[in-house]
Amino acid sequence: MAFFAIAGPGLVVMLADTDAGSVITAAQSGARWGFKLLALQVLLVPILFVVQELTVRLGLTTGRGHGELIRLRFGAAWAWISVSTLMVACLGALVTELSGVAGVGLLFGVPAWISVLLTVALLVSVVWTGSYRSVERVAIFVGAFELIFLGVAWLSHPQIGLLADGVAHPPLGNRTYLYLAAANIGAVIMPWMVFYQQSAVVDKGLDVRHLRAARWDTAIGAIITQVIMAAVLIATAATIGRHNPGAPLNTVQQISQALVPFLGENVGRVLFALGMIGASLVAAIVVSLTAAWGLGEVLCYRRSLEHCPREAPWFYGVFTTALVLGGLLVASGINLVDLSVAVEVMNALLLPIVLGFLYMLAVKALPAPYRLRGWYAVVVAVLMVATAGFGVYAAL
Repeated sequence: MAFFAIAGPGLVVMLADTDAGSVITAAQSGARWGFKLLALQVLLVPILFVVQELTVRLGLTTGRGHGELIRLRFGAAWAWISVSTLMVACLGALVTELSGVAGVGLLFGVPAWISVLLTVALLVSVVWTGSYRSVERVAIFVGAFELIFLGVAWLSHPQIGLLADGVAHPPLGNRTYLYLAAANIGAVIMPWMVFYQQSAVVDKGLDVRHLRAARWDTAIGAIITQVIMAAVLIATAATIGRHNPGAPLNTVQQISQALVPFLGENVGRVLFALGMIGASLVAAIVVSLTAAWGLGEVLCYRRSLEHCPREAPWFYGVFTTALVLGGLLVASGINLVDLSVAVEVMNALLLPIVLGFLYMLAVKALPAPYRLRGWYAVVVAVLMVATAGFGVYAAL
């Protein structure tokens, strides 16, 4: 019971990690390359945990958010650089989340602007009227619908021989393959995740006594999010990737239709819609809150869900503005699939800045008993340099 009282920030941020853009990127990977990008999903589990565990350690031991720590340790100019990358990543992510909702609405004949308007209104009402814990429960509830993709992968009946062959023979010399590999890295390790989880553990009132439980929360979430990513990739690889290999996906409707021959038209559409809605909504909550927290840590305005809108008008104002701006961009009629993959590649390009600040804070800002040192500091440095370096190389 004590663990469940503490757990939440890690699970929420990991469910948000498998957002609409990530689902689309995994689907595109399976459709274009079969099972050849599946091994990458497994390799990213420990890297994701290492990165997010450092954010938890920083939040619980210092009681400060990520942007605030950068400002205090390295000055306002560096804090603005870090938060600027965050705002770009948040806006890109919000567009993909709301586009995902719009795409699901179109499956059932609902105009995109109505779906986006209802989503923005729902999220504003949830956040403006709730505390941190109530918002966290809502996020976990809607995010749990992503687990539907596990059933979808099982029902698609992947052939073990093809799966093993795809994992064993990645075409590392192919530029299109590397571009999607970069997109998958950017879909798993995102700038806003670092900011969100550190601010969330602080806003929830946790401290260093809760470090062990918070680590387990993060580890379980890291496994779940990558299992979901793998499930989406397997489902599309076993359908489009097997019957029409190399076929690109251009719309959310095409991704849904890929599952129809195996699950039935109605069942496939409903299951895909529930999974995509869950992925989009939990990520939209997390990303918009991250924008409000991150900007507040540099501008020093009140930034907590424990304050009502009258007590923290800037916090709730930034949260709402981010949602509305994302909705307006979606209404412009952008190609969702191309945009989603491009946003994840952009995340990969931002990794050197994000992981660089995270590592320096882990070395300099943590109290002595929890500071990154010794062989583990070397391992973390190698992992971060390798991940950021490959992400940038593959993207470029």
